[in-house]
Formats: sequence, C-alpha cells, structure tokens
Amino acid sequence: MRASERSFYGTPLPGVDLSTLTGKLIVIEGADGSGRSTQLAMLKEWLDGAGFACVDVGLARSTLVARELERAKEGNVLGRSTLSLFYATDFADQLENRTIPALMAGFIVLADRYIYAPMVRDLVRGADPEWVRSIYSIGLAPDLVFYLRVSPRILVERNFRKSVELDFWESGMDVGLSRDRFDSFMRYQTLVQRRFRDMQEDYGFVTVNANRTPRTVNREIRVAIERMLREDADSESVPDALSYRPSRGLVG
Repeated sequence: MRASERSFYGTPLPGVDLSTLTGKLIVIEGADGSGRSTQLAMLKEWLDGAGFACVDVGLARSTLVARELERAKEGNVLGRSTLSLFYATDFADQLENRTIPALMAGFIVLADRYIYAPMVRDLVRGADPEWVRSIYSIGLAPDLVFYLRVSPRILVERNFRKSVELDFWESGMDVGLSRDRFDSFMRYQTLVQRRFRDMQEDYGFVTVNANRTPRTVNREIRVAIERMLREDADSESVPDALSYRPSRGLVG
C-alpha cells in the first residue's frame, strides 16, 4: 500500500496527513501459542538484515495504561466494557505516539496484534458489533495482516509447555462456557476462530496455517511481505537485500 492509498477504518486522527506515512504497517494476529512472538522475531531479524528500520508495537504496551491494564487483569474482576475501553485506550495511545510517528519516519512497524484481537474478544463476549467497530474506527488500515490459525488442541499443548495452567482470559473463563478451564479454553478458542473467519473478508486477513513448523510459516509470510516491498520499492537494491536469511538460532 502506497502512502497515497492509506486510509483509516473510520474517523481519522486529527492532523494526520496520510501522504506522509511512507513506512509499512505489518500485523501478526493469533492466539497465545500461535507463534506470534517467534514470527515477529524472525521477521525483525530478516528485515533488519535487509536494511529496513523496524519498530515493535503490540497489545498492552502503552505507557499510558498498560501497567494499569495488566494489574487490573490479575484480579480477574474487570467488567467487559471496562476491559474493552482499556484496550481501546491502549491502542489509541500507541497509534498516535508510536505507530504513526514511525510510519512518518519511513519505518516498518511490526504489530503483535492490532485492533482485531480485542474486537474479537469483545464480540465473543456479546458486545454490540456497531459499538465495537466505533471504538476502533480510528484504526489505520495496515499494509498486511497475517492471522496465525492454530487448532485449539495444538494451542492447548503449546500453552501447557509454557505454563502449568491455562490463562484465565485466553480460556474465556469470564464468559461462562464451562467451569473446567481446559474445556472452556477449547470452546472459547473455537468461538474466537469463528469470529476471525467472519472478519477476514472485511479486513483482508491473510490466514496462515500455523499448525506447521515456525520456519515453514515464516517462509509463507515472507513471500507476501517481499512481494509488497518489491512492488513499492524505489530502489533496485531492495530485492537483493531481501535475500537475507535469518540465523539458524531462531526456533519454536
């Protein structure tokens, strides 16, 4: 997407000249255990090695509310509207103060989730779709969005490898699907995947089968990114630079 083609999903941020946003916004979506962190690390190494400056953003990283959000989630008592507004505030702060300035400077912004994950969480919890779209209408349309789809059963296995207990929120325990956390996790993640599938056409996701090895997934993602960068390249050296390969040390 060239700067002249950029757009907001709805209400634009005041004072933002879209023609000045010459960088690229690439989003990786997916549940915990889908491999987002691994993919983002591999992409960053690849792009850094090819000479592209990168900036990382992601959910709950705003200096304005991230700490308060994590502290509130620890008690597992947040109301649904409060949680929604926490995430929307976190997103808006990062968009204005990190993402847009980085794009203006020509950086590639790698987003560990964007507006789609909190939107899906809200919808699964019964929020009004129009209200959900409205609070994220300031979102800037990314250049590419990859949704890492992993079967719930494999997600369970990966999450158990990282922790002895499934996360309260990622299991949807507040939704009341089941008193058993394993059963709730399976049901909740199935609902989440359905919502992502419903949103795919509206938001242009590239759905990636992330049941496969990280390197196989990464190759597929890189093909799409390389195609985009080559189409928009102003320099003949860019395609050669993209032949850089990540180190063998990145796994999992």
